[in-house]
Amino acid sequence: MNKDDESGEHSRPRSEPAGTTAPDSGKPQRPREGGGILMGRIFGVPVYVAPSWFLVAALITWVFGGQIERVLPELGNARYLVSLFFAVAFYASVLVHELAHTVAALRFKLPVRRIQLQFFGGVSEIEKECETPGREFVLAFVGPLLSLLLAGVFYGAMYAAEPGTVPGVLLAGLMISNLIVAAFNLLPGLPLDGGRMLRAVVWKITGKPMTGTVAAAWVGRALAVTVLIGLPLLTHTGALGNATEDISGLETVTDALLAAILAAIIWTGAGNSLRMARLREHLPELRARTLTRRAVPVEPATPLSEALRRANEAGARALVVVDGEGEPTALVRETAIVGVPQHRRPWVAVSGLAQDLTEGMRVPADLAGEALLDALRATPATEYLVVEESGAIYGVLSTADVERAFVQAMARPGS
Repeated sequence: MNKDDESGEHSRPRSEPAGTTAPDSGKPQRPREGGGILMGRIFGVPVYVAPSWFLVAALITWVFGGQIERVLPELGNARYLVSLFFAVAFYASVLVHELAHTVAALRFKLPVRRIQLQFFGGVSEIEKECETPGREFVLAFVGPLLSLLLAGVFYGAMYAAEPGTVPGVLLAGLMISNLIVAAFNLLPGLPLDGGRMLRAVVWKITGKPMTGTVAAAWVGRALAVTVLIGLPLLTHTGALGNATEDISGLETVTDALLAAILAAIIWTGAGNSLRMARLREHLPELRARTLTRRAVPVEPATPLSEALRRANEAGARALVVVDGEGEPTALVRETAIVGVPQHRRPWVAVSGLAQDLTEGMRVPADLAGEALLDALRATPATEYLVVEESGAIYGVLSTADVERAFVQAMARPGS
């Protein structure tokens, strides 16, 4: 399933970007590596289980256990062990679905931050966008394809199992659940895999990825409304046959709650996809060179009042501490300057307000867009030294200025 949804979608750059990664808020923050319990790594990608998974696993165990009692009453309480095995096997199938996205992403040289199993499925957080609509289509389609293949495998295995036995019931349940996962994810609306496929098709036709995103997101919102209204009606009227009654045992209230949760996931995911598309559209507008504040070099022992006087005369808004040879060693933090009262500034040396420069705090002046955000996320700080290719000081970049520029770009009419 995709990076942006919680039903098994591959994540987009919150850099998701799936295909991550411009941050969700536009702020250059370091992405969190957590997200639950780390179960291991597959193809070098960490696999996490979110706490919500245990709630759903318990619910599946209870519901499916009740259905097993109807078919195999002789099992007694052991039916819940069988049902727990089914819950684990189902999520193993979801993991295979996610691995399909992951393998395809790695094949296309797209980094994958992590796989997370969570409430109602899983998510593969892919940190970059596909470069072509064809790759986007393939990346989205491989997940449902693997779920269909698994359903076929379980269907074939049912012939080797005796009907009315524990293996037969488990195989039937896994076959049906994988069919449901595949069918649900093929629905043509973001954030589902089918929505990614629709986006790829519209992108191919129009040549504009943003047009594809808008179309697929609005179809996703329509799907959310359809699920909210249609799912309870289908189950209540029996239009789904006996499958729902036999497999899930949903009552009317449960149907409505499930529909509301699924609709909320789809609606929210569609909105997030639109927001992330706008984010990626505006990323090129973030340029280190245009956002950098002019800075003046000062020696460590320079009083703050004198340093500010020099900055005012030069029309600068930042201070860089340099050693005896003129090499930058630290940046004077703006928040620290504000915290020093006016009458104290002649007695406070700039070295006491400065943050030592690390290698990650030196940013090339030509960085822009996602490359700039990646550099800032790699070394979180409030200010960065911006340097020319020759190593000469260009100025100081404040994260507050980057965030302000991003918010202004996103707020413009028509963006």
